[in-house]
Amino acid sequence: MSLPFVDRASSALPVHFVAAPKWRSWLKEQNAMRRSWLESLGLAGTAGDFALLPGRDGKATGAVLVLPAEPTLWDFGALATKLPAGTWALTDTAPVLPTDAAVAIGLGAWRFERYRSKKARSGPKIVWPQGADKARATAIVEAVSMARDLITTPSSDLGPAELAAAVEALARRHDAEISVIIGSDLLKKNYPMVHAVGRASARAPRLIDLTWGREDDPKVTLVGKGVCFDSGGLDLKPAGGMLNMKKDMGGAATMMAVAAMIMATKLPVRLRLLVPAVENSVSGNAFRPLDVVPTRKGITVEIGNTDAEGRLILCDALHEGASEKPTVMVDCATLTGAARVALGTDLPALFCNDDTLAEQLIAAGKDVADPMWRMPLFKGYRRMLDSKVADINNAPGVAFGGAITAALYLQEFVPDDVPWAHFDMMAWNNASRPGRPEGGEAQAARAIFAAIEKRIASN
Repeated sequence: MSLPFVDRASSALPVHFVAAPKWRSWLKEQNAMRRSWLESLGLAGTAGDFALLPGRDGKATGAVLVLPAEPTLWDFGALATKLPAGTWALTDTAPVLPTDAAVAIGLGAWRFERYRSKKARSGPKIVWPQGADKARATAIVEAVSMARDLITTPSSDLGPAELAAAVEALARRHDAEISVIIGSDLLKKNYPMVHAVGRASARAPRLIDLTWGREDDPKVTLVGKGVCFDSGGLDLKPAGGMLNMKKDMGGAATMMAVAAMIMATKLPVRLRLLVPAVENSVSGNAFRPLDVVPTRKGITVEIGNTDAEGRLILCDALHEGASEKPTVMVDCATLTGAARVALGTDLPALFCNDDTLAEQLIAAGKDVADPMWRMPLFKGYRRMLDSKVADINNAPGVAFGGAITAALYLQEFVPDDVPWAHFDMMAWNNASRPGRPEGGEAQAARAIFAAIEKRIASN
């Protein structure tokens, strides 16, 4: 996407910002014509109120946006849709940092129009906020927009091969190295779970492996669930549960966004991105309930439910990622409905085996308005994963604690000495809000990037 920013424009109209508690006093300071106009619109000075400001010739001379008493970057995201075509300049963004305001505006301008014969009209052009880090804002907006595009694309046009092609394009853009293991080669290279989950589809499964950076820099490993469509397998989902399963590769897209930010800002790390990409389908060779399947680690897994496939493909990738003993490893996945029941759709669940890393992620989420909530890796529930015939069961037959038991399953494949964070997320905006249009969303991506950046800088 093209960002809605210009470097400068002498004809740009000003956009004023007024904190809601100061609305009445600000209104009194305006001339009689402007005050009468705003009163005729019925503006009460409520956060989110917006209006164009007229001149004597009837043309707009500016605009005003009412902010809450404690604004976040997202309040500025409203400008991408509220401002009409033309060129505009922000009078100030305080207390929000100019770079953050630019990120919100850029993300607010995102549209998914790949399949529309009639494209939306051109939106406003906005002068870069004074003091904004243009390169950083551009890197973040482009990375998140890429993830949104991928998540929102229907599975008919985004299978494992197309997801791999997207990672390959990302690698070319940043001079990264990439390898892709496809189909039966997964068995030869010892990724049996990725193969088992994806083998029933006519679209071959694959393990995508991107590396970038100096080998002697701190190792950062990102792992993303790349289920391009999830039918549930032989434990078939009902129609309603299958409806939006094109987004089941949202974890992979989110990790791609973080990787893109790291590479674009040239963070001094040795980056590795692992994406197991599959389609969980139904056919004569589909893996079955109560099958026992080996893993890359050597642990055998009894399949309690074929619809708990995300943790299966992730376990092979996590074991491989942990083998290099990275300084930090993060995985993202649209893993469980249980996490959504517990926290809703806007708040990703964070599970972490390292308190310092968890604190860094949560703090970063607050700083960049990309929130999360930590949930426990409660060892008392590990017994639920016990199997009578294998080392572990992927899906205990209990109705409670599903997000925790899924995280505990993944923890079996991560050594205690590898700082690891697991995000269980929705990866979707169910309704449009300022800066966050309805559609795919790279939840927690900006927070993960900010936390890694700060962690590396402090070491």
